[in-house]
Amino acid sequence: MRFVGIDPATKTGFVALDELGNVLVETEVIGVGKKMPGGLTTEQLVSLENQVYKLLKPGDIIAIEQPAMGTQSGVTTGMIHGGLRSMIYRKGMEYVDVNPQRTKKYVNVGRVPSNEKKKAMAAAALEHFGYKHPSDNVTDAYIIAKIAEAVYRVRKGLTTLASYRMYQGEVITSIVNPAAAKKPQHKSNKRPGKPAAAGSHTHLTEQPFLF
Repeated sequence: MRFVGIDPATKTGFVALDELGNVLVETEVIGVGKKMPGGLTTEQLVSLENQVYKLLKPGDIIAIEQPAMGTQSGVTTGMIHGGLRSMIYRKGMEYVDVNPQRTKKYVNVGRVPSNEKKKAMAAAALEHFGYKHPSDNVTDAYIIAKIAEAVYRVRKGLTTLASYRMYQGEVITSIVNPAAAKKPQHKSNKRPGKPAAAGSHTHLTEQPFLF
């Protein structure tokens, strides 16, 4: 069994961990073939998918990061994300989606300027797991693989949420039990205050009170 993290991009990060958390594979996958400016050709996309296909093994526990909101080159991003997911499905395997914000939250990285995100994630991966890699895509994939591992262990009852840091537990819960992760909005039972016309309970001056 391996825990696999995939960070889809034109340079896709791929990390596989063994059951003890040791790194078995850590690589950046780049599609080869005819290039086109500002995008990815079909040849490159197929090449990328084929390479990831060969890296996957039966029994892998996979987590794959979702596209970030407002991502530039949306068409290319959609092609890569959709292509990899359909490839995993055709291989007869399953995966869990990880929102990019949850990837950051798992290592306690909050809102940072986009030009500082890579450094922040690298520092967080080193602090939390002692992991370091020159590629930010591989670094993200490693964190995603750790999420895959945690989700699996909690689902199987092999470990508890209490063994993780609070923010990590929140990420795990959002995947394992999304309904529990959503906090219900509190509805007040109080009647609206002034102005009096704001509430339907308001009595007109000419109406007699019945109580």
